[in-house]
Amino acid sequence: MSGIFEIMNMNMKLGTTLKIKGKIADDADGFSINLGQATDKLDLHFNPRFGESTIVCNSLDDNKWGQEKREDHLCFSPGSEVKFTMTFEKDEFKVKLPDGHQLTFPNRLGHNHLSYLSVQGGFNISSFKLD
Repeated sequence: MSGIFEIMNMNMKLGTTLKIKGKIADDADGFSINLGQATDKLDLHFNPRFGESTIVCNSLDDNKWGQEKREDHLCFSPGSEVKFTMTFEKDEFKVKLPDGHQLTFPNRLGHNHLSYLSVQGGFNISSFKLD
């Protein structure tokens, strides 16, 4: 089982893209990539679930989850090397999947700066970069 990769003092402004690469664990049933202000304030919770063959996106505000947005475009699987790009815009997040498919998720909390990044579950990061 993989641990948690966490950054508390990231400086991600509007218009910035996070590029994140890694390998999904062979036995992963899912993982999550979280962007926000803190562990209890997530602007984007990106959560592929292999058991459900779906990607769930959500937001978390003071430990309260918002309405889930589900996307059935699961174009990667356990054991694969993948790259995701997440662009932070005023009204929404744009997430580009490894096959080039793009999904969007609204910037519900309305922040214009993100300081927190975490990756948990069966995803081992090999590199990440803010552009």
